[in-house]
Amino acid sequence: MPLSEQEQRLLDEMERHLMQNDADVVSAHAGDRSLSYRNLIYGALLLLAGIGGLVVGVVVGNVAGIIIGVIAFAAMLGGLMLAVTPIRRAGGRGPGSGAKTKESSPSFMERMNDRWDRRHEGR
Repeated sequence: MPLSEQEQRLLDEMERHLMQNDADVVSAHAGDRSLSYRNLIYGALLLLAGIGGLVVGVVVGNVAGIIIGVIAFAAMLGGLMLAVTPIRRAGGRGPGSGAKTKESSPSFMERMNDRWDRRHEGR
């Protein structure tokens, strides 16, 4: 069953809206945050040291080995977090930068809700 002209326009508008939102999500993440190579190196070294400490903890095997293993696991977790956490760039637009976002037209869902309300008020 083919779509009516109004349904086709609505579908096209929904597709455009989704494409805009996807582009906004991708550009917002890449725009003001990036991974630091220094943090990647330090995180990888800390992760490797944690793996080594975990092996030493298993080899030792007594209470000291358990303590070494727990510390090594914490080091591994910290290294991983350090390696994958993005840093904020100096010129980035964050909540504290004072840059105002542009005021745009109502969102897609607000327009759809308004149309729905107008349709049911007319009955």
